[in-house]
Amino acid sequence: MFQDISIEDLLSSKNTGELTVIDVRSPSEFKDATIPGSINIPFFNDEERAEVGTIYKQVNPQAAKDRGLEIVSAKLPDFIKQFKELEGNKAVFCWRGGMRSRTSATVLSLMGIKAYRLNGGYRSYRNWVVDRLETINWKPDALVLNGYTGSGKTSLLQRLHEANYPVIDLEGLANHRGSIFGQIGLEPNNQKKFDALLMEDLLRLQHSPYVLIEGESRRIGKVTIPDFLLDKKDTGIQLIVDIPIEERVIHILDDYRPWEHEQECIEAFSRIKRRIHTPIANQIESDLKSGNYSSGVRLLLEYYYDPLYDHTANQIPDKQKVRIKAKNVDEAVTILQDYLHAKTSIH
Repeated sequence: MFQDISIEDLLSSKNTGELTVIDVRSPSEFKDATIPGSINIPFFNDEERAEVGTIYKQVNPQAAKDRGLEIVSAKLPDFIKQFKELEGNKAVFCWRGGMRSRTSATVLSLMGIKAYRLNGGYRSYRNWVVDRLETINWKPDALVLNGYTGSGKTSLLQRLHEANYPVIDLEGLANHRGSIFGQIGLEPNNQKKFDALLMEDLLRLQHSPYVLIEGESRRIGKVTIPDFLLDKKDTGIQLIVDIPIEERVIHILDDYRPWEHEQECIEAFSRIKRRIHTPIANQIESDLKSGNYSSGVRLLLEYYYDPLYDHTANQIPDKQKVRIKAKNVDEAVTILQDYLHAKTSIH
């Protein structure tokens, strides 16, 4: 017979590789949000789930169960085969630890596959994440990457992460670049996905003396950053990355590839056009429409994003600032690594 497992035990076993976590909810539920690292082997597909739910509401619960068993029986061999292809012990969960996960775990146990069921399902996991984000006593100091738009801050964080420095890429977790153009070419994550991914990083780095993050505002795309992390950001050391505007334009073009998303860029620009001096705004719009992207991006930096950043940067106390002046991202990485090595050596 299967065993129930707590959230804490499931996450601990998952992170050590002792347990494979399977989300047996429908594909649309899985896409909306799940436990990071889970595999989706749906008990019902979206259409089947809707059908059973309709029967539950319009007929009665027993009729819904009967139809559910009829659907599952037909695809049981393939369902079990997918589980057998996965190594190690398995833990399954559905929305609230109900019929789908209970039936899945029972069938697996009958087939000799050791299975656990998450107590309370995804709903209990989501409540756990929300509670932890509200109550966590997180110790690491924040080292905050700041700089003009296009300075390569995300690239710097990625390079430092690859070199095993403690990094939380908030824009990566949000799947949004943090500006009015930030969603172009991406599908931004919702709050549930962001919170779950953030919690993974917080637990992974909870014993680190510091963590590198980017200087974000409270909101990134569809998500908001928790208050405790904003407080860490505001009181942390601000690493001011300064690279030439020519390099910044190249970064933006490489990252956004406006020639592949011309209409999205024009629509995003329309939302800020009125905030820019009219002749310049018209020139930017003309550049975007004609494919003169380098000119349009440079004007956008000089007349919109750089003044916004200057206003924000002037509010940072000098004692919190460390300036990283470099010709390009490669040089900035080297300077940052030297700074972090010296900081670690001092401590």
